[in-house]
Amino acid sequence: MSSAARGRRLVASTRILIDEARLGRVQKQDRIATGVLTAIVAIVMLIVVSMVAYILFEGISTLFQPGFLTQPARANGTQGGVLYQLFDSFYLLLITLGISVPISLGGAVFLVEYAPDGPIRDIASTAIETLSSLPSIVVGMFGFLVFSVQLGWKYSIISGAVALTMFNIPILVRVIQQALEDVPQAQRDACLAMGLTRWEATLHILIPEAMPAIVTGIVLSAGRVFGEAAALLFTSGMSSPVRLNFLSFNLSSPTCAWNVFRPGESLAVHIYKIYGEGSPEAQQIVWGTAALLMICVLLFNVVARIVGKQLARRMTAE
Repeated sequence: MSSAARGRRLVASTRILIDEARLGRVQKQDRIATGVLTAIVAIVMLIVVSMVAYILFEGISTLFQPGFLTQPARANGTQGGVLYQLFDSFYLLLITLGISVPISLGGAVFLVEYAPDGPIRDIASTAIETLSSLPSIVVGMFGFLVFSVQLGWKYSIISGAVALTMFNIPILVRVIQQALEDVPQAQRDACLAMGLTRWEATLHILIPEAMPAIVTGIVLSAGRVFGEAAALLFTSGMSSPVRLNFLSFNLSSPTCAWNVFRPGESLAVHIYKIYGEGSPEAQQIVWGTAALLMICVLLFNVVARIVGKQLARRMTAE
């Protein structure tokens, strides 16, 4: 074998050794990174599971007490159940979504499909980001000054719902905007090539295509709205009527459950109000209400995943 061949062979062997050493370092780094990320995820899961388990452990016995879900609160909330608070929470959520979903859908469609690149889109995006970063208690104070005082709505369901709408809109706009942007551009081009207008393409093709992500985002935002407290302290108030009539549709009556101009107390606000009470009965109701609120929020997350997967599977099948 010539010296040149031996030299080439030596160089090749050296390269193999270097590549093996480099591969070993890369594999070691990969194992370290995998271990660190696994530990981080495990810590987060441990914190969440511990918090949920502790709240359920403390409140599950109260939650299953007779009348806790079917009776109104008594003695300033330290006795009785949380029937009215549970109803007010869902009623606030229903009104909030009824206002915020159409507005958010329209805003997202405008930003994605109609707003030209330039100052208009930049200003709208900045306004949405600013509104989404406001603390909820600031939104509540604004709602109190504008809706409760200036408009004369006082402490009422509608004041709380509009305040909740203010910080729910930017969340939904971002979710719907991302869902629409994920629709392939080829589908837009195909619709326009077939003679459809931009509005027809948006209404009949783009929105149905993005519907799984849109519905998932709406349900997840519903969980956040359902557990909100700070904004409602200044708008819907910390009290519910002594008696609510669910069968009455006299919307001007203070005892009509469907009257949006009556005060309403959500589950989260109810926890805040009676937490400072020193009696053992009050503490039991606090933990029972916290467990109920936790279960409801978890159900929102589970429903969001199930509905999103079902809609995605149906859209894929079609």
